[in-house]
Amino acid sequence: MDKNTIRFSRRDSAQFFRTLNKRVNEYFKENNLKKTGNWKLHLKTIVMFAIFLTPYFLILTLNLPFWGYLLLSITMGVGMAGVGMNVMHDGNHGAYSNKKWVNKLMGSSIYILAGNVYNWQVQHNVLHHTYTNIHEHDEDMEAGRILRFSKHAEWRKHHKFQHYYSILLYGLLTFNWAITTDFQQMYRYMKRKLSYGKLPNPVINWSTLVITKVIYITIWIVLPLIFVDIAWWQVLLGFFIMHYVAGVILSVVFQLAHIVDHAETPLPDEEGNMKNTWAIHQLFTTVNFGTKNRIVNWFTGGLNHQVEHHIFPNISHIHYTNISKIVKQTAQEFNLPYHEYKTTRKAIISHFKHLKELGKKPTLQYQ
Repeated sequence: MDKNTIRFSRRDSAQFFRTLNKRVNEYFKENNLKKTGNWKLHLKTIVMFAIFLTPYFLILTLNLPFWGYLLLSITMGVGMAGVGMNVMHDGNHGAYSNKKWVNKLMGSSIYILAGNVYNWQVQHNVLHHTYTNIHEHDEDMEAGRILRFSKHAEWRKHHKFQHYYSILLYGLLTFNWAITTDFQQMYRYMKRKLSYGKLPNPVINWSTLVITKVIYITIWIVLPLIFVDIAWWQVLLGFFIMHYVAGVILSVVFQLAHIVDHAETPLPDEEGNMKNTWAIHQLFTTVNFGTKNRIVNWFTGGLNHQVEHHIFPNISHIHYTNISKIVKQTAQEFNLPYHEYKTTRKAIISHFKHLKELGKKPTLQYQ
C-alpha cells in the first residue's frame, strides 16, 4: 500500500467533532478570547529564552571553572527544550499569534535549536498530526532498528532490553538533528514532494539548510572555541551535554503521550481506509498526563494535554487546561475514550512497561 493512500472515515453519525468544535468556539467567543497566545505566552517566551541563552553569554564572557561550564551547559539544555516546547512549537503550528510574521519568527527559533523549519513541519504537522501512531506513516513512531515503538514493527532480539537502554538513546534526539537527521529528512521529504503548505524551491530549501547549519555550528562551537579559555574537547563535551539534556526531556515528553499502554496503534485496511474519523482517531492514539501539575503544564508547553493539542493544533497551549474540560465532557457524552494519567510518574512507569512488552518476542500474528 502506498504511503499516501491513508483515508480516514468521514462517517460521524453522532457528529462528535462538530459538537466539540462548536462548544470550543463558543468558549472563546463567550470569554472574548483569541485562540492564539497572550501575555502569558509572551512572558514565558522571555523566561525560556533567558534560561537558554543567558548561560551561553555567561560562558563567553566569564572565566568559569570547568564544573561551572558544565552546569551552565545543563541549564542551556533545559532552556533549549523549553523554547522548543513553548515557543517554536506554537509558532510552527500558527498558534503563537494571529500575525503570520510573528508565527514565522517564533517558529524559526528551531534554527538555534539545531533543527529546520521545513523538516519539522513535514514530520510533525503533516505526518505526525495527520497519521498519529499509524505504523510506517507517523515518523515519530519510527526509531530505526534500535527501538520498537509499535507492535506492528519488526521485532529483533535486542528489543527485549529496550526498556533499559532506551533512555540512553533519547538524549541523542536534537544532537542527531544537528549532524545528520535534517539532511536525511530533507532528501526524503523533497523526493516525496511533501510540504506543509506550498512546496519550497529545492535550491532555496537546501541552501537554507546548509547556511543555517553553518551559522549554528559557528554560534555553538566556533565562538566558544575562540572566546572561552578551555580545551576543544571541553567545548564539544558542553555542546553534547546541552543537547543530551534537551533530547531526554523532549523525547520523554513525546513518549508519554503516544508510546504508552492506553495509546492505540491502529492500521488501515488493505485499501488504506481507517476505521474512525480523524478527530476520533486522535482520541484513541493520544494520552494526557500530569494535567493537574502546574509545573508540568507550564514547562511542557501544554504537551501533557496531548488530546487537546491533537484535536486543536492551531489553538495555543495556554488555553488547553480550560478547553480540556470541554473535550473530556464531550468525549464522555459520545462514549469515546479520553485517556489520561493523573501524574507524570504514572505515565513514565506506563511508558517503560509498554517498552518492555513491545520488547518481548511477538506471537505469530504480529510477525
